[in-house]
Amino acid sequence: VQLQASGGGVVQAGDSLRLSCELSRNINSAVGWFRQAPGSGREFVAATTASGRSTHYRDSVKGRFTISRDNAKNTVYLQMNGLKVEDTAVYYCAARMPEGIAITPRDWEYDYWGQGTEVTVSS
Repeated sequence: VQLQASGGGVVQAGDSLRLSCELSRNINSAVGWFRQAPGSGREFVAATTASGRSTHYRDSVKGRFTISRDNAKNTVYLQMNGLKVEDTAVYYCAARMPEGIAITPRDWEYDYWGQGTEVTVSS
């Protein structure tokens, strides 16, 4: 399975971006978004189950970010509103197998990773 993340860019604080994660094939997997800021470790951002009915977010993005998926397009989205300077990072999407497994914020439990898309938020 290959994942292709896109949608990053340079924006100002308060702006919005929508990241996309396209999966190479239709898999019934949980998908998560993670990010890594310069000089920092990778951290969990949000995740969704295969159906999209269950989601989970890190506290600092609750109410601002929304994860969703369109399984007909094999794509998972991360809508980011009210961006802050501290959201600056490279964002990665990852898929967790086997099919139907629960979501988790632990990055080592994800099996497939995309290449990352960079988000820069200026003040």
